[in-house]
Amino acid sequence: MKKLTDILDIHPDIALETLQRARMAAITIIKWLLCSTLSGAFIGLVGALFYKALQYVTNIRTTYSFTLFLLPAAGLIIVFMYRLMNESNNTGTNLVITAIQSDAEVPVKVAPLIIISTLLTHLCGGSAGREGAALQMGGTIGSFVGHLFGLDDRDQRTAIMVGMAAFFSALFGTPLGATIFAVMVISVGVLYHAALVPCLAAALISYGVSLAMGVEPTRFTVTAPALEPGMLVRTAILAALCALVSLLFCSTLHFVENQLKRWLPNAWVRAVVGGAAVVALTYLCGTTDYNGAGMEIITAAVEEGSVHPVAFLLKILFTAVTLGAGFKGGEVVPSFFVGATFGCLAGPLLGIPAGFAAALGLAAVFCGATNCPVASMFLAVELFGSDGLLYFALVCGISNMLSGYNGLYSSQTILYSKLKAQYINVRTNHHHAGEDGEDLPQIAQGRRK
Repeated sequence: MKKLTDILDIHPDIALETLQRARMAAITIIKWLLCSTLSGAFIGLVGALFYKALQYVTNIRTTYSFTLFLLPAAGLIIVFMYRLMNESNNTGTNLVITAIQSDAEVPVKVAPLIIISTLLTHLCGGSAGREGAALQMGGTIGSFVGHLFGLDDRDQRTAIMVGMAAFFSALFGTPLGATIFAVMVISVGVLYHAALVPCLAAALISYGVSLAMGVEPTRFTVTAPALEPGMLVRTAILAALCALVSLLFCSTLHFVENQLKRWLPNAWVRAVVGGAAVVALTYLCGTTDYNGAGMEIITAAVEEGSVHPVAFLLKILFTAVTLGAGFKGGEVVPSFFVGATFGCLAGPLLGIPAGFAAALGLAAVFCGATNCPVASMFLAVELFGSDGLLYFALVCGISNMLSGYNGLYSSQTILYSKLKAQYINVRTNHHHAGEDGEDLPQIAQGRRK
């Protein structure tokens, strides 16, 4: 009786190697499905509770205006907690990115610290988002689950990305955008293919758990105009302007943070002064529109086409002072706010409907700030629908090309030039003279600086 290898005309060694590869693939899939299921379920639960807690403290702030005056005190509490836990030098989301790039640990204690600090910031009117907490908590929980499964250093990095994707998905209800963001934000120009399925599985599970617990996914009603050359040209111009706005946003955040640390090196003093500055700015503006995340302003810009002419500039200022003073939260939702309000303002001047221009601006500024064009496209589709996909692709592509090598996360690396097929391997925000990296053929041969 002939052997199967003879019938199929396969060399026994090749057949054995194929079977071994299939076995390893099956083991890997099972391992990550188990890990992703556990991470996704737990993070979906924690994410839903965190979402509801944010809603609760936000309602308190909007109901009782006096909470704004407690912002300096909240800053002192945050400084105290981080010093008590020996995390005074914690770099936030940059810590998580560094952990993926290397073998650094993400301490478990980071999770409760960022949860409490973010809630305090939102309770007292600091201008911040929620995704900074999501990425840090998700990375921390993912790392913890990875240790439970006894993963090696390489797989541990994937476990951290799994946690990031799951928590982002739980808060925003965007599993696809969260997945692509997690696997591409670390090293721009590289997609961690091995992490794609684990991240997507965890993101879908956490999304389902958060839905079951009553978390409403972030969605906007917007109508995309017909696809025609004139509108594409106007959209391209808007994208170029949004790239400049993303540069202004990121540069202001880093400049204010550096200046506050330079002139107010004492963290206690910096928290009090920064908190008092936000209170003063609020009363000078005569509105609380720029306190907290500002989702209601984003909604008004996208769905009503209504915006204050300098809203995007004021949000940049409020966010820069808040985060620079040491308060916690995140920069992504403020980038949504800045992009949506600027798009709503500039779009009609270019002949683009205000609401749709706000959606385009949101995607473009987020892209320019994070250097993640593909993730930005998927996120836009999940937030606004697929009718405007080509417009979203256009604004994200142009914004990414023109935003330079700046961004929200200084630990992020940009491996390939945005202007030519060339390896550069630079840190975000580390300005350099020229692009003197290696050519792609050299990279293919395994050469690295």
